[in-house]
Amino acid sequence: MEYITSHTGEFAALAVALFWTITALAFESASRKVGSLTVNIIRLSLAMIFLSIYTLIFRGQLFPSDATTHNWVWLGLSGIVGLVLGDYYLFRSYPLIGSRFAMLIMTLAPPLAAIFGYFILGESLNLMQIAGMAIVILGIALAIFNKPVKGERLSIKFAPAGLLFAFIGAIGQGLGIVLSKYGMEGYDAFASTQIRIIAGLAGFVILISLLRRWGNVWAAVRNAPAMKALVLGAFFGPFLGISFSLLSVKFTQAGIASTIMAIVPILILAPSAWIYKEKITAVEIAGAILSVAGVAFFFI
Repeated sequence: MEYITSHTGEFAALAVALFWTITALAFESASRKVGSLTVNIIRLSLAMIFLSIYTLIFRGQLFPSDATTHNWVWLGLSGIVGLVLGDYYLFRSYPLIGSRFAMLIMTLAPPLAAIFGYFILGESLNLMQIAGMAIVILGIALAIFNKPVKGERLSIKFAPAGLLFAFIGAIGQGLGIVLSKYGMEGYDAFASTQIRIIAGLAGFVILISLLRRWGNVWAAVRNAPAMKALVLGAFFGPFLGISFSLLSVKFTQAGIASTIMAIVPILILAPSAWIYKEKITAVEIAGAILSVAGVAFFFI
């Protein structure tokens, strides 16, 4: 595959990092107010509206009716894995550990994507990449463990459940991007996102119906502060973020795109400290930088 020389893919990936920084902060705020399950179905519904308007104007089609069976099957599966499983648990981690540390755990997504790519797409995986995974894990460990004082054991700063949820989110995103790359097969990035969101919405409709949580959804719609955060997050996340991420892997190598998109833990430091008045230590900053460096190292 030849990659265009204008760096469209790289710039799209950088835009994704900025979009995901905004959406992580917005959805953390919304999740604290109305819960992760409610946030997920409302944000996907809003994103579907944004995408449908866009595709109607620029593609002349309200829905992806020109997609092939291959597109629907694999992009739909990507939506279930990435948006239902991955994002549900990622958002569940926000109230427990905050978006800043959740995004740090998500630096595991690119290495995991490469591992899934090795088994699913037959892509290469070498010792350098395995070393990169170790560097990412070391960076995360620096940020999440308390410095032991004399007579005390090493301890984790955060609720283990929150860290586990974020890790499941990373697995969902890593596997989801691999399935998306396979499922797009040259198809339009925004229409591909529509298919992923349609599948995600179907998954959450079933889940909310089984759990009988529709009352929470209607209550959230009447919660003005939560809806403001949801609209902001839906515009920059499922609409622009996911679409630009597919655009980036369409025009550049998945590893390069994933590395650029992985800088969110660094970008989110300053706004997180300002909005949530969080104290950020030098060790946490070092951990975030090391994790992102590990992602870059993974794709050398």
